[in-house]
This record gives sequence, structure tokens and C-alpha cells, in this order.
Amino acid sequence: MSHDDPPPAPAKKKSPAEEAAEKRREKLTPGSLMKAVIRSGRGDATPADGDQVILHCTIRTMEGIVVNSTRREHGGKGIPLRFVLGKSKMILGFAEGFPTMLKGEIAMFKMEPKIHYAEDDCPVTPPDGFPKDDELQFEVEMLDFFKAKVVTEDLGVVKKIVDEGKGWETPREPYEVTARITARTADGKEILPSKEVPYFFTLGKSEAPKGLEMGIGTMARKEKATIYVTNTYLTESSVMPQLEGLEEVHFEVELVQFTQVRDMLGDGRLIKRRVVDGSGEFPMDCPLHDSLLRVHYKGMLLDEPKSVFYDTQIDNDGEPLEFCSGEGLVPEGFEMCVRLMLPGEKSIVTCPPDFAYDKFPRPANVPEGAHVRWEIELLGFEVPKDWTGLTFKEIMEEADKIKNTGNRLFKEGKFELAKAKYEKLLREYNHVHPQDDEEGKIFANSRSSLHLNVAACYQKMGEYRKSIEACNKVLDANPVHVKALYRRGMSYMLGGDFGDAKNDFEKMVTVDKSSEPDATAALVKLKQKEQEIEKKARKQFKGLFDKKPGEISEVGVESKNGGDTAGSGEAVTSRDRNGSGKSSPPSAESDHAFDEERPGLIGRIWPSARRIFSSLGMNRCTIL
Repeated sequence: MSHDDPPPAPAKKKSPAEEAAEKRREKLTPGSLMKAVIRSGRGDATPADGDQVILHCTIRTMEGIVVNSTRREHGGKGIPLRFVLGKSKMILGFAEGFPTMLKGEIAMFKMEPKIHYAEDDCPVTPPDGFPKDDELQFEVEMLDFFKAKVVTEDLGVVKKIVDEGKGWETPREPYEVTARITARTADGKEILPSKEVPYFFTLGKSEAPKGLEMGIGTMARKEKATIYVTNTYLTESSVMPQLEGLEEVHFEVELVQFTQVRDMLGDGRLIKRRVVDGSGEFPMDCPLHDSLLRVHYKGMLLDEPKSVFYDTQIDNDGEPLEFCSGEGLVPEGFEMCVRLMLPGEKSIVTCPPDFAYDKFPRPANVPEGAHVRWEIELLGFEVPKDWTGLTFKEIMEEADKIKNTGNRLFKEGKFELAKAKYEKLLREYNHVHPQDDEEGKIFANSRSSLHLNVAACYQKMGEYRKSIEACNKVLDANPVHVKALYRRGMSYMLGGDFGDAKNDFEKMVTVDKSSEPDATAALVKLKQKEQEIEKKARKQFKGLFDKKPGEISEVGVESKNGGDTAGSGEAVTSRDRNGSGKSSPPSAESDHAFDEERPGLIGRIWPSARRIFSSLGMNRCTIL
């Protein structure tokens, strides 16, 4: 071999099964297996590994005496044998002889004992009294062979595809199945006639024999198939209750349609039903978060099919509903189901009230506590734009779109949804890398603005500690960020930490003189709150130490609905004092820059007492 010649291709490694078959084949010697064709077959195709062969076989001695047969005229049951080449256990003579036969062919095989039942380590056991040590003749009629789908490893369920189906999807538990079914015994006797109305059952509920269910679980919509099921998988069911004496059943099945049934909550309350049509490439074709979806839908009360309370075809002038997922513009149960739909899919959704309209603006004709049914068709959707390959400017433009959506949700009072938008954008920012100082400055400002918006959401939700943590992420990078100081100060004040709030408001003035009006207004409000709390506390503690020795005084916290309440918690700014009703933020950014909230109950207690009682884990304290 010259240096220019390519090296020889490495030999393909054989599987253990191939190696075992090759070693077994070494037992064949000249004359040990002889074949004579009695009747020629049709075509030129012969069986191959993976094919199921169906045949009659009669075994005779060399003198012509029948010792075993599948044929009734020779004492058999009239039931053909089935083997899957490369899978089924069989004598060596069959393994070598079957692949030589044509469909319809009858052949006589003469075999020496060592290649039938007298073979060393023969994988099959002969019947009692069988002359396994004699040379025998095997008359074989090849009735049929075809590519088989092996459903169970023990070959108890095998499928033959008659007509290919549509699409890629197959049913599984707990799908609802509609199918035309005919059942016959292995010798051709009909035991389950086909009906004009197809059979309907749910997989996994023992409404059909187990083997039939398993076979149907490999079928596509509109597929026609024959499913061969042995008695091991013939379980009792409503579809076929009579099983006594059946060793094998052949089911001829046409899968008319099947419906995907999805329990969205796992408790049977929110159920999505999708009639499978084979379109889409699940799950890659499902909508993503932030996708723009277009749907037609009809809504009605669950137990009243005629009580349609909304239909886009009528109430929306025939136009589909368009909404972005994750924005809270449709009920939660509606969105959960649409997010698992494929383009062109039609689904029926039954939904409990807490995922329908009890936590969503309720149509006038939907009563409180009503279960609803939606018929939804997903016309299509647009996925969020991929930032890969975008310039920094394009990325920031896309970020602004998401941020603006969050701002709109915030203004609508949907603080949890708005926070989710901001936090998602912050996660996306982890993959953004500015190329110069100018881009770095823009990026840093945008990131700070998002953290402060998250802080504003937490503040509106009454989670002041988390609001402070979000502000700290900005102040860690820029300790003199005025808006962060202001927002953190407000969260401190609303949480009752007046000293920390005062420090932040006073620091605003030292780092930016233009923020003095807002800082001064915040300090005035802070002082008012301290005075209100102190006044309330003195009223509560009045006479505490006037008791005689041995008497007990109780110190309690006024109920939320008590007579004296704190103020609204809105900051007074320089422009408030001028009567305009608006504040002047200390910078150009305006996303919830100086939003404030009513203080919670804990923020209305006298600060010193609150800290003492909190440290002791008590709301009420008994003093001797």
C-alpha cells in the first residue's frame, strides 16, 4: 500500500446478537439443511430481520408419518404460527430457511437433528414424545410476512401497519380514543364485530384489553393496523368482556381520532382537551413566554352549553383576540392551556372558578364561583425576538419594549406581572456585553432603572425588605444614586425603620442639591409619621405606670380598624406644596421614581416598642 492510499475503513463492530447468530450458523454443515419447493410463491421479496412471518407447518418423519402440525386435517388447531425474525426463539433450520421463502410459497425442509430440536442449547423445547433425535421433514407454507412493530419485548403484542396514519403524535394515558375495531381469533373467527358508531374509551382506565391499548398507543391518527395480542395481554374490559378460551386475538383497528387530555393542576379541576390533528412539532411549536398569540375562543358556563358569554366571532367583529403571554390579560387557566397549544389546534378547556373569573374581571353574565368551558383555537403566534447577533443598540431597543410592557402592567396595578417582566429582562442582561464606555454607561443606567422598578413593585406589594434589597443592588454599584436612596428611604419608612429612612433622605441632599425639595418633603412626612406613632403609643401606654403595686396592666396594639389610623403615606413634594399634585424627580428617569405606598400596620406602631416586641416575638406584652 502506498503512502497516498487511504487507510482501510475499520470493520463494523457486530452486536452481541449478530455474533451469537453467526456462531450458531457454524453448526450448519453441507447436507444438514435441504429445501425443496413444492409450490412457488409470489413476487421476489423474502422476509428479513424485523419481519413477522405467518405460516402453517407440518412435521413428518422420513417415512411420512405426521408427528406435529398446525393444520386441522393433520390434527392441529388450524392456528398459524407467528415468528418475528431476529426476535423470536426458533430452531436453527427455521432461522435459516424462512428468509429464503416467497409469500405464498410451500417448501419442504429436510433437517438433521442437530439443526432442529436436538441442537446443542436449542432455544425451544419440543413437545413431549417428539422424535428430536431423528432426521425430519418440515412442510412450511408461508402465508404472509411484513415489517412488524414489536410493542412488547416478549412478542405478546405485535402490530402490522395496513395504512399509514397522519402526523407524528400517538395517544397515551389518559388520552380519549375513538376507533373502529374488529376482533378475530387466530383462526379467523370474528368475535367482536365492527360497529357503525366507533368505539370510544380512555386509555389507562381498563376500558379496553391491555394489549389493544398498548398497540393503539403506537398508532397515528387515521392509521389502520392489525394488532396481534396473546392471552397474556387480554385483560377484561368493557370493550371486550368475553375472553374465556382465547389464546390469541387479532384486532383490526382504524384510529379515527384521539384527544389529548391534560390535567393542568393535577387535581381534575382544570382539564384541557385537544383533538389531535397531527399538525405542529410539539413541543417546539408551542408559544413561549412573551409570545404574541392570536386566538378565537368561545366561553360558556360549564353545565350550560347554551350560556355563551363571549365569542370572538360575534363579540369581537370576527377578529381574533391578540395578547402577549405573561401579561395577565386573560384568566390564568386560559393562558396555562394556550401555552401548551400548537398552531391550528382546537382545544376544549374546563376550568374551575379560581383559575377563571373569580380572580379576573368577570363578565356580567358569569356568576361568582362559576366553572367555565372555553373552546379555543390557536391561530398562530409570534415568539420574542432572539437577541443573538443583534447590535447593542438593537438589544436596548428590544429591552425598552419589554420594559414598557412592565411599566404598563405596573400602572394597571398588576405588580407581580410587572415585576416578572423586569426580572426577566435583568436575567437577559447577564448575556449582554457593552463594547465601550458609552455603551457601558447606557447599560448600567438601564440595569439600575430595572432594579428600582423591581423595588417599586415590592413596595406596592408590601414586601419592604425585598424592596430594600433591590435598592441595595443599585447602591452597591453607585452609593450616591439619588433615586435608589429615595426609594430605599421610602421602604424603610413604610416598614417602620424611621432612623434608616431619615439617613437616606438626608444623604440625598448631600449628594444632589436638586433633590432637596423631595428630600425635605419626605423628611416632613417622616416627622409627621413619627409624631403620629408617638402620639398613638402614648395614648396606648397612658396610665401604664400609674397602677398600684401588684396590679397588672396590659399593653396592646390597636386593631387595624381602630379609631386612630395613620396617614395615607403619600410623600409631600415641592410641587405638592405648589398645588400642582405632581413631584419633580431628581433625575430624568421617571419609571416609578418616587412612588409611595400606605404603611402597613407594623409601620404605624411606636418604633421603639415595635422593635422590643418584635425581638420578643410578641404583639401583646403583659407588664407587672
